[in-house]
Amino acid sequence: MAINKNFRRERIKKRIRKIVKGTSEAPRLTVFRSNKQIYAQIIDDKNGKTLVSASSILKDVVSTTVNKTEMAKLVGKLIAERAKEAGVNSVVFDRNGYLYHGRVKSLADAAREGGLKF
Repeated sequence: MAINKNFRRERIKKRIRKIVKGTSEAPRLTVFRSNKQIYAQIIDDKNGKTLVSASSILKDVVSTTVNKTEMAKLVGKLIAERAKEAGVNSVVFDRNGYLYHGRVKSLADAAREGGLKF
């Protein structure tokens, strides 16, 4: 039986979400990547609120002409800055079913450099 990649990612995502839960002390940093863009949100699952978000379609990021991996680094730095302003210091990382390499890894590394702990 052939399994397409979206079905496979959804299975992995459900397996991850059983373990990774965001609280008010350590909200969940989740990543979504499309073919052209990358999005990041910090979510408090206990209250069901998105605290901070950043994406590659914002004016700060779009104004620079870089490849997609460098764009993910810029989004990671931006999400870390916005999290610091919101008073969030530590998060749990949700890779959302994607493999931890490439754009997802560069976003996570940039968020760590920006001061988020996970």
